[in-house]
Amino acid sequence: MTEVTPSVRKIQPGSFEVDQHFYTRVPNAQLHPLVRAFLGLGNDRIARRYCHLHPEISRDAITKALQYRPRFFRWSGSDLFHVTDDQGRRRMVIIETNSSPSGQKSMPLLQEEDEQAGYRRLLEKAFVPALSRRGLPAGGLAVLWDKNPMETTAYAAVMADLLNEPVHLVYFPADDPDPDARFVDGVLQVRVSGEWQPIRAAFRYVTQRPWSRIPPITRTLLFNPVVTCLAGGRNKMLAAKAYDFYNGAAAASRMHIHVPETIWDVSREEVPLWVHRMGGVAVVKNPYSNAGQGVYTITSPGELEAFMALEQRYERFIVQGLIGNRNWSSHTQLGRLYHVGTLPDRRGSIFVADLRMMIGAGPGGFFPVALYARRARHALTETVEEGASSWDMLGTNLSVKVAGGWSTESERLMLMDSRDFNKLGLGIDDLIEAYFQSVQATIAIDQMASRLVTQKGRFRRRFFNSINPDDALLKDIC
Repeated sequence: MTEVTPSVRKIQPGSFEVDQHFYTRVPNAQLHPLVRAFLGLGNDRIARRYCHLHPEISRDAITKALQYRPRFFRWSGSDLFHVTDDQGRRRMVIIETNSSPSGQKSMPLLQEEDEQAGYRRLLEKAFVPALSRRGLPAGGLAVLWDKNPMETTAYAAVMADLLNEPVHLVYFPADDPDPDARFVDGVLQVRVSGEWQPIRAAFRYVTQRPWSRIPPITRTLLFNPVVTCLAGGRNKMLAAKAYDFYNGAAAASRMHIHVPETIWDVSREEVPLWVHRMGGVAVVKNPYSNAGQGVYTITSPGELEAFMALEQRYERFIVQGLIGNRNWSSHTQLGRLYHVGTLPDRRGSIFVADLRMMIGAGPGGFFPVALYARRARHALTETVEEGASSWDMLGTNLSVKVAGGWSTESERLMLMDSRDFNKLGLGIDDLIEAYFQSVQATIAIDQMASRLVTQKGRFRRRFFNSINPDDALLKDIC
């Protein structure tokens, strides 16, 4: 793991080192031919194939979605589960969409000679074109981060190469009493050798309550702006509403974002009622956490009691249908969904696995950037024994919070290489479906972000509070 100790570093052009920005086994991994074929399709062929598989949707509607140019949300990563139902109908289901997604360090090289890989592809096709926006303040370039130094240092090095100028790499954690970054009249300033320097554009990998120290809208170009976090990229409450609004508007075209049944604006006292309504099996989420934190799988009275005993920072939660084994999944209005999971191993064990689909958007519309998968710690079983942790069978996130920072359980990472990809049991049409679901989810959140901003570019604080009624969150917003 890359070590970054100074809180502000100046990254010079020519400083990118492959072994510093990928997991050890990634540079020598061979990308699976099927994944390579998917990445080489292009949006026109993807639209043709998707229309062939979904004749109820017009090709014009699919093409329009793929060519959509986001106003705010130009880089995202969706986590999807491969599921089936009682009739054996399989689909890719969106679990959440991230506004500062990881994934580059886990992606085998598409071209061996292109060592900067997806880092360069994302910045070149999405970040650099955004720099032509009018009204940017004078100043330098920066990368703000609070975790994942392996990828953030890479973005800084590639940005320096692309624009041929130094980039400030700034550690910007939550609750720092004297941070080296601040915003003055919407302009990001970075403290370098005791002097505050203005920044015209910054790549943001700040994941922990970013709204507590970064305004929703800034004059400095942020990739992505924090309004995307509030609109759904770090706010599962508004993400659920954004998907619902999108599905309502897209009903005429028959397009649809597939998500588990979601109940939003739930107070803690109401949680047991909704869990009971779903058959005593559900997922309860703190809407504003990430990296697997604040997600509670409830499969027994004991797990529900443990959740109810916890102290919580915020006042509202969401309750979702739990996707588990065919013997213990939630009863919802959408029916019961079960994990397809990995292919059985030599012991006959099947593991829950998700798929991360990272995408970018530039002048030509959306494009896939990186993929990886993660499996749960323990195999999926027919029953959940009393006292056992269902999270160990269902939780796939690799990030683990430890004293003083974060650790990663990389042994559960599944690469898109010839060794790991076959275990997922996915085909190219599943990847196309995952991509199009991710595109639609990103559009939905971008449209929600646009609703939160006036025509003059101001954050609509009162409107936000009306659709996300949580006073504790409102007090947190910078």
